[in-house]
Amino acid sequence: MIRSLVLAGVGAAAGFGVARALTAARPLLDRAGRLDRPNHSGASVSLIEGPAVAAGLAVAALALPRPAHRFAAVTATAAAGVLGGIDDLMETGSAKGLRGHLSALARGEVTTGGLKVLGIPAASLLAAAVVREPRPLAGSAVFGRCVDTVLAGGVIAGSANLVNLLDLRPGRALKAAGFVTVLGPLHGPAAVLSGGVLGTAAAVWGEDLAGRTMLGDTGANALGAALGTRTALQGSRGELLGVLSLLVALTLASEKVSFTRVIEATPVLRELDAWGRTPAAPAAP
Repeated sequence: MIRSLVLAGVGAAAGFGVARALTAARPLLDRAGRLDRPNHSGASVSLIEGPAVAAGLAVAALALPRPAHRFAAVTATAAAGVLGGIDDLMETGSAKGLRGHLSALARGEVTTGGLKVLGIPAASLLAAAVVREPRPLAGSAVFGRCVDTVLAGGVIAGSANLVNLLDLRPGRALKAAGFVTVLGPLHGPAAVLSGGVLGTAAAVWGEDLAGRTMLGDTGANALGAALGTRTALQGSRGELLGVLSLLVALTLASEKVSFTRVIEATPVLRELDAWGRTPAAPAAP
């Protein structure tokens, strides 16, 4: 228990320090405001938070004791962050949502969103293949490893996508990530990533809730990938199947139902969503 707390503390300190340093360096790193984008209300918001969170999570993952765990966590979070960053800064095509990007790919149109649809699952499967221990299934170790890799990779990629779907209002994705982190495993190797998620979230919390910065695809995808990797590190086959089923159900539901509308129509969720948020400033004329 003490070892897990120490590991969580190291992850939190690393994530917090890196993310805080990068957000604080915004005036030096982005003097021309190239990272500024309009948010949901039309106000200009900086995307610096995304690279800060992705970098914080990747550095926190370096505290994982086992080399295979370090490789998996860094690969998943860094790949999700980089691919999200490409979509943030060089977005091409008009396709939106998973179905839109898949349709574009089916037509032979490779967009930045399409690169995410292909790249994040590929990196997630690689991370899962490295980190999962062989467990036989139906009398076959190879079959068992393939099933576990697909389940764990799906959890990582699905988590990256779901957190990104939630990043539509200030603080929403950070709150959801924090809630899932506290409810999930805080022992073993998961402790490092749990600390990393909480530390990076704490570092950008104030700026995000105030609407001065936002995660964007860069930060949201990386944050989700870190949460998914945490489950992949030590979740049982049954747990992976359950989590993946939930992620698939929520992703499919998002194609039909607006999460924002559901939240706004549910009093408890509406209050939690608005908690701590600074009223949005009106868009500049």
